[in-house]
Amino acid sequence: MADKVLIYSRFPKTMMVRFAERFELLDTGGKPAREVFSADELGGIRAMLTAGGTPLGADAMDLFPKLGAIICYGTGYDGVDLKAAAVRNIAVGHSPGANAASVADIAMTLMLATTRRILVADQYVRSGDWAASKPSPMMRPQAGMPGRRIGVYGMGEIGRKIAARCAAFESEVGYFSRTRYDLPYQYFPSLEALADWCGVLMIAVRAGAETQHVVNADILRRLGADGYVVNISRGSVIDEQALVAALTDKTIAGAGLDVYEREPHAPDALTALPNVVLAPHIGGHTLESHVAMQNCILANLSAFFEGKPLPYEVKKA
Repeated sequence: MADKVLIYSRFPKTMMVRFAERFELLDTGGKPAREVFSADELGGIRAMLTAGGTPLGADAMDLFPKLGAIICYGTGYDGVDLKAAAVRNIAVGHSPGANAASVADIAMTLMLATTRRILVADQYVRSGDWAASKPSPMMRPQAGMPGRRIGVYGMGEIGRKIAARCAAFESEVGYFSRTRYDLPYQYFPSLEALADWCGVLMIAVRAGAETQHVVNADILRRLGADGYVVNISRGSVIDEQALVAALTDKTIAGAGLDVYEREPHAPDALTALPNVVLAPHIGGHTLESHVAMQNCILANLSAFFEGKPLPYEVKKA
């Protein structure tokens, strides 16, 4: 009999195929588990698969008395109450670094699309304004990448790949992280100092209570009228109201966003702005990334059911 795994968050069925070949899946479809399965069915659940950003606190864990493993699809695990899991002796696993290259690529895509105003240029062509030689102030020359100062906030797997890509574009790279590393980039002692220095702030920090709204009105003001912010981490890191205000009153020049505070809803105030490029949280959404993430998940689940430590367990702070 196959081991049972509860699918706690809503995932496309195509992403569950490999897991279904090895385990018996109880898929909630993103609905509350008690609405889909009986208490008897849930009572025997020992492992669950969840999206890292899905809230999963103590009360939810207590619905599964035999729960021993929470496995997150992807690198993030900010939705999981790690302290509650530890008290209940529940191991938490994820897929560290599995989608780093893909997320770094989308960060570069958003930066280039924003700083070079690709969406505006696309519309300029589609509307016929280019063919009609209609002047547009949005089409004036913009600064290029060589010599541009790129600040990377968070120097984990994703941050390092972003930094390397920026360096290849002949940009200056600086960073702020909780830890200073032996890297060929300028280190800044605070986020404020990094924002004062850079022209583009790349947010690649892990989400959590300590980073909630850390990119606030003051940080945006420090970027300046020619500054840009790109966020591929979690929407909670930016104060979204402050960002809307900064974009509206030209405190900063633009933003590229793949994540939002209340997904899948991007505020109307953001979608209405021409100086913002928006993506639907697709940073890790490539074929290669999904295979890599699924490999980590399969390894974690297999180890758990074999009574072994998770090979990709969330490291305790």
